[in-house]
Amino acid sequence: MSTQTSAALRERVQRIVAGMPVYDIHTHLYAPAFQDLLLFGLDEQLIYHYLVAEAFRHFTISYDEFWALSKERQAEMIWDVLFVQNTPLSEPTRGVLTTLHKLGLDARDGLPAMRGWFAKWKPADYVDHVMELAGVHTICMTNSPFDDLERPVWEAGYTGDSRFSHALRIDPLLMDWDNTAPLLSKRGYEVQSDFSGKTFAEVQRFLRDWATKMNALYVMVSLPPEFAYPADTPIAKLIDGAILPFCRESGLPFALMFGVRRAVNPGLKLAGDGVGLSDLTTLQRLCAENPDVKFLVTVLQRENQHELAVQARKFRNLHIFGLWWFMNVPGLINETTRMRLELLGPTFTAQHSDARVLDQIIYKWDHSRQIIGEVLADKYCDLAAIGWTTDDATIERDAKQLLGGGFEAFLKR
Repeated sequence: MSTQTSAALRERVQRIVAGMPVYDIHTHLYAPAFQDLLLFGLDEQLIYHYLVAEAFRHFTISYDEFWALSKERQAEMIWDVLFVQNTPLSEPTRGVLTTLHKLGLDARDGLPAMRGWFAKWKPADYVDHVMELAGVHTICMTNSPFDDLERPVWEAGYTGDSRFSHALRIDPLLMDWDNTAPLLSKRGYEVQSDFSGKTFAEVQRFLRDWATKMNALYVMVSLPPEFAYPADTPIAKLIDGAILPFCRESGLPFALMFGVRRAVNPGLKLAGDGVGLSDLTTLQRLCAENPDVKFLVTVLQRENQHELAVQARKFRNLHIFGLWWFMNVPGLINETTRMRLELLGPTFTAQHSDARVLDQIIYKWDHSRQIIGEVLADKYCDLAAIGWTTDDATIERDAKQLLGGGFEAFLKR
């Protein structure tokens, strides 16, 4: 294959991947109807927990002193230490600059001028603008019936927004049963802390009620490295007695996010979570023993990625998605996407933004698309070297599958 032909193929791949509309299948974003829960703008980007953790590698101020400051002052301190006193080489800081650049802003104009630009936008219009820039056609929210700020919006009759879909988040149910059981009881569900009586049936009724209210696409939980299954624990009992039966009945996938270790440094608040190695034999058992239940899975630890891909080769009810949190850095996106393609072909969802601030989808999809396009181009060049040609329609098919189409097909199985 000539250098010229290879360059032309790579250009075609990057162009097609860059233009392919994305289904962002897991975020922490909200539709405008949720008002203050929809985060956007420069200050929100700067006080995002990724940047907070990085800034504290330079700060001498105490945690309590920092958290007592206004949001604006926190943002100013982070801007100064990460973008003025130091070169923004990390992925989160580069991401802020990519976002500003794509929005047409010049970071050299300073915070006041850029803040003024963001302040002119109405949230609903800004959602459209950002989604267009990011090339995202649908954003999947993470919705929790246990969130006291979010729940009233649903109870007031929120009926949806065509730009957003929904996932039912149930972390408190599984991870904090002792406190969640009394809460469910107060809301009219006949549950007992010791799982007696109608508990499992009532938990299923709770899931059914909220999945219907939200029109949820899947049920999800993030899990610590210590998660074990089967086990004589509240979480394992609830999975067996309520979650799996509900998913089997409803057809909704059970999304599992393995590997987060909460509050390793409590002083950092949301920025203080860490990572640990998970035992994925738990997932293997779940997939093997429940072939009629679909599982969506991502893992936080690099060392778990290969085993996860191998398990996906064995279980068609397992769909891998994205690169979460500490995995969302270019080197690991490249390595892991390449490994998944080589083991699975395009039968996984290459990325999700995991964004908490709306603007972040601009840089996360810009950076990820470049890497996904590079990896795909390498594979098509390998095929061309042995006589297998790839036309634009094939590239479009593969890119669509990796950028959300495979997820949509998995939901319909």
